Amino acid sequence: MKKFPVVFDLETKHTFREFDEAKKLGITVISLYDYASEKSHVFTEKELPAVFPFFEKASYLIGYNIISFDLQVLQAYYPGDVTHFATMDILDYIKEKIGRRLALNDVASATLGIKKSGHGLMAIDFYKEGKWDELKKYCLDDTMITKQLFEYGVKFREINYLTENGKATIRVEWGKYMEDQGKAETAMTLPF
Repeated sequence: MKKFPVVFDLETKHTFREFDEAKKLGITVISLYDYASEKSHVFTEKELPAVFPFFEKASYLIGYNIISFDLQVLQAYYPGDVTHFATMDILDYIKEKIGRRLALNDVASATLGIKKSGHGLMAIDFYKEGKWDELKKYCLDDTMITKQLFEYGVKFREINYLTENGKATIRVEWGKYMEDQGKAETAMTLPF
């Protein structure tokens, strides 16, 4: 049975240099790709309640470093417990397989031949300078790169990264995230 995950990314107002707790970093924008509707969306901080139904209906939340970063930041806004969402964190998957973390840009470059449009600190600058269009585009670009990386892994059952000896391959089994329901215990914020 086909399932419909949501791929997402978010940007923050602050860095860990300013606050040592993720819940204090504040969200500027969050972008997502919803497989159910086959559409992407970008929401600002004040629009965050509109994000929650997407997450609550998703079979999985998919992203890059979402467990230890994005969801921890989101917890300050979400009325439920973010740990109840079924997740697939590509960075955690990579770390489990090779024993270390890799930057999204490095994996996307080696696997897809594409690069991110910038870096996280640039997103904070966009926010401080009031450049909302650039900020939204940057965040959505990261979501779409993560989506492409996920889909590549589903299709080819591998992703790549570069080492000093050239390209290395990580075998992946991600097809189940398009078929499996994930956890079914998500507490809903809206009455259904």
